[in-house]
Amino acid sequence: MEARLACGLVKGHAYAITDVRKVRLGHGLLAFFKSEKLDMIRLRNPWGEREWNGPWSDTSEEWQKVSKSEREKMGVTVQDDGEFWMTFEDLCRYFTDIIKCRLINTSYLSVHKTWEEARLHGAWTRHEDPWQNRSGGCINHKDTFFQNPQYIFDVKKPEDEVLICIQQRPKQSTRRDGKGENLAIGFDIYKVEENRQYRMHSLQHRAASSIYINSRSVFLRTDQPEGRYVIIPTTFEPGHTGQFLLRVFTDVPSNCRELCLDEPPRSCWSSLCGYPQQVTQVHVLGAAGLKDSSTGANSYVIIKCEGDKVRSAVQKGTSTPEYNVKGIFYRKKPGQPITVQVWNHRVLKDEFLGQVRLKADSDDLQALHTLHLQDRSSRQPSDLPGTIAVHVLSSASLTAV
Repeated sequence: MEARLACGLVKGHAYAITDVRKVRLGHGLLAFFKSEKLDMIRLRNPWGEREWNGPWSDTSEEWQKVSKSEREKMGVTVQDDGEFWMTFEDLCRYFTDIIKCRLINTSYLSVHKTWEEARLHGAWTRHEDPWQNRSGGCINHKDTFFQNPQYIFDVKKPEDEVLICIQQRPKQSTRRDGKGENLAIGFDIYKVEENRQYRMHSLQHRAASSIYINSRSVFLRTDQPEGRYVIIPTTFEPGHTGQFLLRVFTDVPSNCRELCLDEPPRSCWSSLCGYPQQVTQVHVLGAAGLKDSSTGANSYVIIKCEGDKVRSAVQKGTSTPEYNVKGIFYRKKPGQPITVQVWNHRVLKDEFLGQVRLKADSDDLQALHTLHLQDRSSRQPSDLPGTIAVHVLSSASLTAV
């Protein structure tokens, strides 16, 4: 490490990129009309000496292909000042890593793209009570993983770019001693039910995951479809404590917030109005054979349970839509069925295509159901064209899902 190579670069050394240019080759009008351009990078050695001595170095003959005015604009100097030019191709050949700092614009007064920022402070804390412990470690530790802090946010566009950054705060002792020790940290992102309000207790679809590294900050950029998501920031090993800052950037406000409660809270009204006896997760996968026109149905589903409802996005122009929508319901009256309705979106008035009723008993061992759509008759419902695939999970324990 730190040995000087034959090309002039120092092994294991960090160089700063100070400029990027497309350089025209040639002189006078020839350079103006000639289409050949080179992608050039200017780098600087923090030591202020020891430069690259390959093609396009300060004294190389390649600079004769560039006009004097172009060289002056680029600030080419023949000095061992630690700053030099090289082609992007050579940069890729001789360097192994690039660390990029992304500047995120959050100003409402800017004419450029702006981001909506959610900023939340959190901590990994240790407690003997599993329900209060917030230092569960990464997903490798399945028994304690869901004891970590959890944060929920919404993607409100059909698809949106999401930027997530977690920064840990160095401990006071190491900052004072100058050691700069960091915990190995990272985070996972899960797509959850559209109406989730309480903490996760079981695995769902993992939408994205960061690396785990003992760095001050961990950053992830991901594209995600519309829906609700939970971020679980963790240390790699359980039992480690520390403070962190979580930042989530989206195109529109994401309503990001921490999930603190494990289940619906009890109140003085619970004895009068009732308290949930059962939790049920309904996952509508898709439908097949729907009644449609020549261009296909523009269908969506609505899941209804005790006054609560979840609606999917419209799936356009198909009789075999994939809804992939989930809802979670805390049921005070488990005997009442859950209704899943399919509708066809129209300009003036939406058309009812059929429905199914789910008992969703906790002792139902068959989780996946493929059911025929029926009409809304309460006595003897008749079948309508199409079937719907539904995955149902119920439990008498409100912290099972």
